[in-house]
Amino acid sequence: MTRLHPVLDPDGCAELHARLVRLTLDKLAQAQLCPLELWCSPDCEHEFFSACRQDYSLSLHQQSGDDLGLRMHHAISCSLKACDAVVLVGTDCPSLSATDIDAALGALLAGTDVVLGPATDGGYYLVGMRSARRRVFSDIPWGSGEVLAQTLECLREAGMSVHLLTRRDDLDTAEDYRRHVGRETADLDSLAGFSIKGD
Repeated sequence: MTRLHPVLDPDGCAELHARLVRLTLDKLAQAQLCPLELWCSPDCEHEFFSACRQDYSLSLHQQSGDDLGLRMHHAISCSLKACDAVVLVGTDCPSLSATDIDAALGALLAGTDVVLGPATDGGYYLVGMRSARRRVFSDIPWGSGEVLAQTLECLREAGMSVHLLTRRDDLDTAEDYRRHVGRETADLDSLAGFSIKGD
């Protein structure tokens, strides 16, 4: 969310992040497709996360790792100890739907090794796996437009099958924010209270 500072101050970024987290959890909780976990940073004890645990009947877990790839690998590895497949989603994709989660779980349970939800900026908003492969998350230029392409190349080299979901926009930059708040969609009603600062 720090890349939104040109249009939102730090408090605005924090509030937007909180709203996006709750928007995502609302969709997942209503779908009731699988147990929910919320991987938290920097501290599971923060009152916001405690409120989410109570409101959505989910479990809280501490993120661990020096970069995004290591944090995702850690979360997936831990979760796979208790289940056959894991779907990990970011909270910065307002258009994420329960259909995406259902499709990802279906593909994994049918035998696909990895499911990815491509983002229009060249990254991905969702990753689903049946086994944790650290190599898939190593040496990836996180935050660049090459994340998806390099991840797909890693999967190809490892001989792993992959299923791609619908391409969706995520919300990382000031340009993304301007585009999203200008859309008149039900999912974004909760973001309409934010005003854009002048350049």
